[in-house]
This record gives sequence, structure tokens and C-alpha cells, in this order.
Amino acid sequence: MTSSNKKNKGTINRFQILVLFFLTAIFFINFTIRIIVSPLLPNISLSMGLTHDQGGSLFLISATGYFIALLCSGFVSSKIGHKKTIAFSAIAAGIAFIFTGLSPGLLSMRAGLFCVGMASALYLPSGIAILTSSIDQHNWGKAIGIHELAPNLSFFSAPLICEVILLWLPWRGVFFIIGGFSIFLGLSFFKFSHVNNFLGESPTLTAFLPLVGLRSFWIMIVLFTLGVIGTLGVYSMLPLFLVDIHYMHRSQANSLITMSRILTLPMPLFIGWMSDRVGLKPTLSAVLFLTGLSTLLVGVLTGQSIKIIIFCQPLLAVCFFPPAFAALSQIGSKKMQNVIISFTIPIAFLFGGGVVPNLIGILADHGLFSMGFIIFGCMICLGAVIPVFLNFHQDV
Repeated sequence: MTSSNKKNKGTINRFQILVLFFLTAIFFINFTIRIIVSPLLPNISLSMGLTHDQGGSLFLISATGYFIALLCSGFVSSKIGHKKTIAFSAIAAGIAFIFTGLSPGLLSMRAGLFCVGMASALYLPSGIAILTSSIDQHNWGKAIGIHELAPNLSFFSAPLICEVILLWLPWRGVFFIIGGFSIFLGLSFFKFSHVNNFLGESPTLTAFLPLVGLRSFWIMIVLFTLGVIGTLGVYSMLPLFLVDIHYMHRSQANSLITMSRILTLPMPLFIGWMSDRVGLKPTLSAVLFLTGLSTLLVGVLTGQSIKIIIFCQPLLAVCFFPPAFAALSQIGSKKMQNVIISFTIPIAFLFGGGVVPNLIGILADHGLFSMGFIIFGCMICLGAVIPVFLNFHQDV
């Protein structure tokens, strides 16, 4: 009887597999909807006559919507429950994305992407809540590991999806197909997943106030912002950079970016092992320095060298998040950890994934496209000294 129980503890039943499948698929499409504008940006800019600044502003608008809604997501889940919040997020994001594809001009596209950002932000807190409530605690590590494959798979597949669809349809067709798939997943999850629709908790100001005087909280916001710059910030403007500065064809640039992401999939496992061996602070410092250096070189190198560094940069950049999340979990008391994450991630995505691409676009309009990568690469390098000043909860 005991051996049977142990065996059951190591397995995930059909219900849990179905929940994990739905959540991972929705997380994948949720992330893809937010980044797929990047490989489409050369087409969108040409079709709508956008400047680099205007193209970069699309990421800022989307990130702003994401930032606002993520901070307020608890209000939605506290009223309609986590299951309905997930379904609503996928359906609303899909509808908003389809309408964005119908945009006749820049203003309507900005409005559409703002709504896409807001709708997609509602998923993550409720997704994690449903995941951890539906799957046994001893299987959380495996389940969360599978769930977290979605962003890396999205980075890898988004350019490929674009190129396949663009073989038959104009760029607006990508919006229609991806948006429709998001709606389909949202409806399917609501109808076929039999998870409990329990209510979330509303965020409160009193939960945030203790963080104001916590130095390591502000340090982690800076570190996560640098980490997001190295991943999403670079990724957002890279296709346009390769097309405009290095005169690559769009399909060549997207194929190169897709191939460069293949090797990133096992990197979190490697860096997790390394951080256990050498410690979180040295690992974070090394990753930030190497990521910054490779980002800087994206703006410096030309010819065949640029192709090599484009393969190296994402390999280093994705190594930031496993030790960073581990460090984040050691800031403050256990009761404060959810609140810390709730404030750190939105701020980092707003600046790293929104403000920075917009600034790179502004520099590009002034003939300084390469300088954008050099400046932010140097900034990430300088951030390598910051982890030394972190105080973990057990150190206090």
C-alpha cells in the first residue's frame, strides 16, 4: 500500500495533464500575442509608413497596458474567479488582437495593442493559482517547469509562425489567425477543463507599504529590468535592426532569430545547476556581464560576426531568470513574496520591454540604431555589480 502511494505521488493523473496542457497552451499564445509584432514590424512599418520611433512605441503601449492590468488583476479574479479570468483573458486578448489587425492607422493600432496588453496580463496570476491548486504539491516543480517552457517556445516559434503565414497571407492575416486561436483556447478551457473557479484576492496598499523600505526589493526591480532588456527589449527591435542596418531580407532575419532560440531551451537547466554550485549572486553578476557584453556587440559587429553574436546573445540572456526568480524568493519574508513578485515583474516589463524598445526606435530615427544596443548593453554590463548589494532573508 505504501509503495502504491509513493508511485502515485510521482505521477500526474489525466485531469492534471489536461489542466497543464490547457494552461501551457494558453500561456504560449498569451506570450506569442505580445511578441509577434516584433518579427512583423518590418512589414507593418513599410505598409503603414511608420518611423522607427513609432514602431518602437507599439511595444511601450502594449507594455503599459500589461503593467496596469497586471497590478489590477486581483480585482478581476476576486470578482469572477480564476478559471473565468483565464478564459476571459484568452478570449479578450484574441478579440483585441484581431481588431488590431484591422487597424487602418497608427492610433488605432496603438489602442488595439494597449487592449491586448491589458487582456493578456490577466492570465499569469490566475494561471499560476489554477496550476498550483489543481496539481499535487510534490509535482509542482515538474508542472511549473513545463508551464515555463511556453515563453521560450514562443520566442523560438513566433518568427517561424510569421514566415509560414506570410507565405499565403499579408501581415494582417497573422493577427487574425493568432487572435482566433487565442479565442478558441479560451473557449475550450472554459468548456472542457473541470477546474474549480475559486476567487482570487484583491491587492491592497497595506501589502505594498512594507516593501518601500526594503532595499533589496528596489535592487531586484533594477535587476529584472536589466534582464528583460537583454531578452524582450533586444528581441523586440532586432528584426527591424537586421533588415534596416544589415540589409537582410525579412525572412532571413526571422529565420536567423528562430534558429538562435533553439539552443536556449536547455539553458535554464544548466544555469540552475550552476547557481546551486557557485551561488546566486555570482551567477547573476556573471550572466548580466556576459549578456551586456553580447548585447553591446550586436551594435558593434558586422558581416558574419553579427550572425555569431545573435546566436550567443539569447543563450546568455535567458540564463538570467532562473537565478533571478530564486533570488526574488529570498527577499523579505515568505508572506511578502507574492507581493514582491506582483510589483517587480510588471515594472520590469514596462521599462525593459516597453520603454527601452521605444528609446531604441528614437535613436534609430536619428541614425543611431546600433548605438541603442551599445548603450543598453553597457547598462546591463554595469548592472553586474548590483547583485553584491542584495540581502537575502536568511542573511538578515
